[in-house]
Amino acid sequence: MVQRSVQEKLAILSDAAKYDASCASSGSTKRDSRDGKGLGSNEGSGICHAYAPDGRCISLLKILMTNFCIYDCAYCMNRVSSNVTRARFSVDEVVKLTIDFYRRNYIEGLFLSSGIIRSPDATMEDMVCIARKLRHEEHFRGYIHLKTIPDAAPELIEEAGLLADRLSINVELPTDAAVKSYAPEKKPEQIRAAMADVRLRKEVARDRTHTGRRAPKFAPAGQSTQMIVGADGSNDAAVLGQSTRLYSSYKLKRVYYSAFSPIPDASSKLPLVSPPLQREHRLYQADWLLRFYGFDLDEITGVTPDGNLDLGIDPKLAWALQHRGLFPMDVNRASREMLLRVPGFGVKTVQRILGTRRHRALRYEDLQRMGASLKKARAFITAVGWTPRNLTDSADLRARFAPPPEQLNLL
Repeated sequence: MVQRSVQEKLAILSDAAKYDASCASSGSTKRDSRDGKGLGSNEGSGICHAYAPDGRCISLLKILMTNFCIYDCAYCMNRVSSNVTRARFSVDEVVKLTIDFYRRNYIEGLFLSSGIIRSPDATMEDMVCIARKLRHEEHFRGYIHLKTIPDAAPELIEEAGLLADRLSINVELPTDAAVKSYAPEKKPEQIRAAMADVRLRKEVARDRTHTGRRAPKFAPAGQSTQMIVGADGSNDAAVLGQSTRLYSSYKLKRVYYSAFSPIPDASSKLPLVSPPLQREHRLYQADWLLRFYGFDLDEITGVTPDGNLDLGIDPKLAWALQHRGLFPMDVNRASREMLLRVPGFGVKTVQRILGTRRHRALRYEDLQRMGASLKKARAFITAVGWTPRNLTDSADLRARFAPPPEQLNLL
């Protein structure tokens, strides 16, 4: 194996880790100041952003322990049959990198994932060893997120949960059939069993013992999962339906959607065309509506006949345009449930509306001060001094929300 420096490994394994979703910003324009114009960069090796349990946005060192892998998942860039540059960190190298980056104030935590080397247990044991050394030898109290290997020994997953702030176990694809077809070494039932075990251990950790003492905290920031979207042809109704079941069954903090991109490799078994990143963005928006806005799955995915989200506009606006008979809505009289369905109104805006209208009638200008996006909302509401007249039913209403045309670059 080629001997590589730590910096070379960091470049390879931080780039390989970009396929692991972790609250990192996706779809951003690449920017850096290496040309001497400007300050800073949004694509430094290994740095991503995530949210801590208290809501703070924190910087993480996001790397793979190794991109060697014994599995041959058809959608994975690091699969065993893929012709990519390989590298592997030792346990001590990851520990030193984390501490060095932390002391320089580059990061506040670690996001660690890995390909499977030798066996699931051997790989998970090395990842746990990294977390153990950070916590017990370096006394590192920063945030740690470990991507857990579902077929590793339960005692290793248990120790991982006692050391890390958050655990995640990937469900891989939206359906069991897709997992069996494109990731034959992985077993959907084993993945679910591991997720259920993490949930159970977390619940047990909340209970007091017979002496009144609390058990050690287990994954205090909860667990999450990641789903590859677009590799198996599942429509958005299937994707979001699986997410809804996962949230309910395992009390997940988050389901992350990762848009599949075709791998330019002759060994790829996936002839499917990749969906745009816009689909990933729309799925996150729909996920938010299901969790916090009271929408049902059928309402969101029933807007189009094929069960997919409208890529041109956000899911709430698409629903509103399909249900114009419910609008315009009087912001001084509508219920909380209906106000949450107004395009341009977020949860905080609705709370401010409800709190203020107990004391006085709301005017159009008040909504603007409350943070409402009136460019979207104005066609669907009435308020003191404002009525949309025929705007709600106008034939070109959808076109008003379309982004402005852009000149294509012909060079």
